[in-house]
Amino acid sequence: MKFIVAIFLTALLGYAAPLYFPWWSFAVTSAVIAAAVHQKSWKAFITGFIGMFLLWGALAFIIDVNNEHLLSQKIAQVLPLGGSYILLILISAFVGGLVSGFAALTGSFARRIGAMNQDIA
Repeated sequence: MKFIVAIFLTALLGYAAPLYFPWWSFAVTSAVIAAAVHQKSWKAFITGFIGMFLLWGALAFIIDVNNEHLLSQKIAQVLPLGGSYILLILISAFVGGLVSGFAALTGSFARRIGAMNQDIA
Protein backbone atom coordinates (compact mmCIF):
# COMPACT_ATOMS: atom_id res chain seq x y z
CA MET A 1 0.00 0.00 0.00
CA LYS A 2 2.85 2.39 0.82
CA PHE A 3 4.30 1.64 -2.62
CA ILE A 4 1.19 2.87 -4.45
CA VAL A 5 0.75 5.85 -2.12
CA ALA A 6 4.36 6.89 -2.73
CA ILE A 7 3.89 6.63 -6.52
CA PHE A 8 0.71 8.70 -6.36
CA LEU A 9 2.25 11.36 -4.09
CA THR A 10 5.37 11.55 -6.26
CA ALA A 11 3.27 12.16 -9.36
CA LEU A 12 0.90 14.58 -7.62
CA LEU A 13 3.56 16.74 -5.99
CA GLY A 14 5.80 16.37 -9.04
CA TYR A 15 3.04 18.01 -11.03
CA ALA A 16 2.09 20.69 -8.48
CA ALA A 17 5.53 21.88 -7.30
CA PRO A 18 6.85 23.12 -10.67
CA LEU A 19 3.72 25.25 -11.06
CA TYR A 20 4.97 27.49 -8.24
CA PHE A 21 8.70 26.76 -8.02
CA PRO A 22 11.50 26.09 -10.55
CA TRP A 23 11.12 23.12 -12.91
CA TRP A 24 13.55 20.99 -10.89
CA SER A 25 11.46 21.20 -7.72
CA PHE A 26 9.93 17.80 -8.54
CA ALA A 27 13.25 16.27 -7.44
CA VAL A 28 12.95 17.93 -4.05
CA THR A 29 9.39 16.66 -3.63
CA SER A 30 10.51 13.14 -4.59
CA ALA A 31 13.20 13.24 -1.91
CA VAL A 32 10.76 14.55 0.70
CA ILE A 33 8.21 11.85 -0.12
CA ALA A 34 10.84 9.12 0.09
CA ALA A 35 11.97 10.46 3.45
CA ALA A 36 8.38 10.67 4.73
CA VAL A 37 7.14 7.31 3.44
CA HIS A 38 9.48 4.74 4.95
CA GLN A 39 10.50 2.09 2.40
CA LYS A 40 13.62 0.18 1.51
CA SER A 41 16.04 2.14 -0.64
CA TRP A 42 15.40 0.22 -3.85
CA LYS A 43 11.63 0.57 -3.42
CA ALA A 44 12.04 4.31 -2.88
CA PHE A 45 13.99 4.52 -6.15
CA ILE A 46 11.36 2.50 -8.01
CA THR A 47 8.45 4.57 -6.67
CA GLY A 48 10.19 7.82 -7.57
CA PHE A 49 11.03 6.50 -11.02
CA ILE A 50 7.57 5.12 -11.81
CA GLY A 51 5.70 8.16 -10.49
CA MET A 52 7.68 10.65 -12.53
CA PHE A 53 8.03 8.40 -15.60
CA LEU A 54 4.26 8.14 -15.84
CA LEU A 55 3.73 11.84 -15.15
CA TRP A 56 6.35 13.15 -17.59
CA GLY A 57 5.32 10.65 -20.22
CA ALA A 58 1.67 11.63 -19.94
CA LEU A 59 2.40 15.37 -19.93
CA ALA A 60 4.79 15.11 -22.88
CA PHE A 61 2.23 13.06 -24.81
CA ILE A 62 -0.56 15.57 -24.09
CA ILE A 63 1.60 18.49 -25.19
CA ASP A 64 2.71 16.55 -28.26
CA VAL A 65 -0.84 15.72 -29.30
CA ASN A 66 -1.93 19.34 -28.85
CA ASN A 67 0.67 20.58 -31.34
CA GLU A 68 0.09 17.65 -33.72
CA HIS A 69 3.56 16.17 -33.21
CA LEU A 70 5.22 19.01 -35.14
CA LEU A 71 8.02 19.93 -32.74
CA SER A 72 8.72 16.41 -31.50
CA GLN A 73 9.07 15.02 -35.02
CA LYS A 74 11.57 17.75 -35.90
CA ILE A 75 13.56 17.14 -32.73
CA ALA A 76 13.45 13.38 -33.34
CA GLN A 77 14.91 13.99 -36.80
CA VAL A 78 17.75 16.06 -35.38
CA LEU A 79 18.51 13.37 -32.79
CA PRO A 80 19.31 9.87 -34.02
CA LEU A 81 15.73 8.65 -33.40
CA GLY A 82 14.62 8.24 -36.99
CA GLY A 83 11.85 10.83 -36.61
CA SER A 84 10.01 8.78 -33.96
CA TYR A 85 8.19 11.17 -31.66
CA ILE A 86 7.08 8.24 -29.47
CA LEU A 87 10.69 7.31 -28.78
CA LEU A 88 11.42 10.94 -27.93
CA ILE A 89 8.55 10.97 -25.41
CA LEU A 90 9.79 7.72 -23.85
CA ILE A 91 13.34 9.07 -23.55
CA SER A 92 12.04 12.27 -21.96
CA ALA A 93 9.95 10.27 -19.49
CA PHE A 94 12.94 8.03 -18.75
CA VAL A 95 15.17 11.02 -17.93
CA GLY A 96 12.51 12.50 -15.63
CA GLY A 97 12.08 9.11 -13.98
CA LEU A 98 15.81 8.75 -13.38
CA VAL A 99 16.10 12.20 -11.81
CA SER A 100 13.12 11.52 -9.56
CA GLY A 101 14.32 8.01 -8.72
CA PHE A 102 17.75 9.20 -7.64
CA ALA A 103 16.18 12.04 -5.65
CA ALA A 104 13.93 9.51 -3.90
CA LEU A 105 16.95 7.31 -3.22
CA THR A 106 18.70 10.30 -1.67
CA GLY A 107 15.66 10.97 0.52
CA SER A 108 15.59 7.35 1.62
CA PHE A 109 19.28 7.43 2.54
CA ALA A 110 18.82 10.74 4.36
CA ARG A 111 16.06 9.20 6.45
CA ARG A 112 18.31 6.26 7.31
CA ILE A 113 21.22 8.54 8.27
CA GLY A 114 18.87 10.68 10.40
CA ALA A 115 17.63 7.60 12.22
CA MET A 116 21.21 6.43 12.82
CA ASN A 117 22.16 9.84 14.25
CA GLN A 118 19.22 9.73 16.67
CA ASP A 119 20.31 6.30 17.91
CA ILE A 120 23.81 7.61 18.59
CA ALA A 121 22.63 10.64 20.58
